Amino acid sequence: MSNQERRHFSRDYKLKVIERMDAGENVSAVSVELGVKRELLYRWRSALRAGGELALRSGPGRPKRAEAAAMAAARGPAEQAGDLAAAERTIAALERTVGRQQRDLDFFRQALRHLEASRRPNDGSGGTASSPASKR
Repeated sequence: MSNQERRHFSRDYKLKVIERMDAGENVSAVSVELGVKRELLYRWRSALRAGGELALRSGPGRPKRAEAAAMAAARGPAEQAGDLAAAERTIAALERTVGRQQRDLDFFRQALRHLEASRRPNDGSGGTASSPASKR
């Protein structure tokens, strides 16, 4: 189906379909009856549960700023707290990664210093740095 053939469903239509799903009707049967993909019906229901009725947009394209702000405000404090907890877990994981990288960097700096200190000093005479040949 091309973009020009896309159908747009009103918020009321979506709510009625979700009511049918929640009432226990077979989602596959509803999907076939309405000619709407089952995945889309589940997406509508998830959107309703996550963001309330405002999340069931009726028009195409991105939501307008006011609509997006209302959707964000409609999200419950528990979900917002969950987002915060997830962000804090991500930050902690990144801090651990940075710590490991710093430890590795310190190790390689020390190894490089050790290697440079163990090299023979160049006396600048232009001779080879190898040992003298044996006199057999």
